[in-house]
Amino acid sequence: MRKEDCFYLGRVVKKHGYKGDLKLRFDVDYPEEYQELESVLVETKTGLVPFFFEAYSMEDKGFVRVHFEGVDSEQDAERLVGSDLWLPLALLPDLEGTDFYYHEVVGFEVIDSQYGSVGTIRDVREGNAQDLLVIDHSGTEVLIPVLDELIREVDREAKTLRVDAPEGLIALYVGPSEDEDRDLD
Repeated sequence: MRKEDCFYLGRVVKKHGYKGDLKLRFDVDYPEEYQELESVLVETKTGLVPFFFEAYSMEDKGFVRVHFEGVDSEQDAERLVGSDLWLPLALLPDLEGTDFYYHEVVGFEVIDSQYGSVGTIRDVREGNAQDLLVIDHSGTEVLIPVLDELIREVDREAKTLRVDAPEGLIALYVGPSEDEDRDLD
């Protein structure tokens, strides 16, 4: 399976005991949605390799204690520590309303309630302070924060994202909209 067809689930954080058990950290909003997993894809030097669970125990705060088939020693487990975990995109739970996965809105048109069409989402930049929609507006990069209070509607069929950007934010990047130009006259 190709990495492009998968989403990042988390990472192998440490060994647990001496019989090959591992502790995983799921970096997702709702780790409990992944309690029924039978396997994960572990990123190795050769690519993504499926590892099947022999034992699986959900712990607090997104941590999971597991035992993979074929990982039966402390040395086997040590080789996996630090590896990233992936799952096929098809296993992502469906989202509704204004919730969205970052990968799914790339290519969506952004429409601001004041400015109108801003452009097309090229990427979502994850940051320490906040995440940002990276929008292409005729070759100019526009950044809009990903905040619940700014997202008005996600239309997956029309591939549009309607936002209420802070007043003047878009104009900082691209100048005033045609409506704002008329107001200045």
